[in-house]
Amino acid sequence: MKNILAVLFVFLAVSVNAQDKKEKPKTQIVDAACGQCQFAMEGHGCELAVRIDGKSYFVDGSSIDSHGDAHANDGFCAAVRKAEVVGEIKDNRFVVSKFKLLPEEKKK
Repeated sequence: MKNILAVLFVFLAVSVNAQDKKEKPKTQIVDAACGQCQFAMEGHGCELAVRIDGKSYFVDGSSIDSHGDAHANDGFCAAVRKAEVVGEIKDNRFVVSKFKLLPEEKKK
């Protein structure tokens, strides 16, 4: 009986420890724009993309039109903007769970 309890205790301790090590998605600041217009990505029209560590990814979970007029002077087709995002790269696309467009930096 003691052996069974000891094995059960070790199993539970390992299970809890394994769950703690799962990496939580982190918030990061990225460049965001139209993948085709600003990042020279091949696509089928204007689509939201982010650039992370120098590599561009189309975005799933948010659209280019969810953040204002893409064709305005400060829109994604005309300018690269900064965004605060949470998500992960899956199948060469960025699956976003949070996308917050940051205010434009004022030019001096």
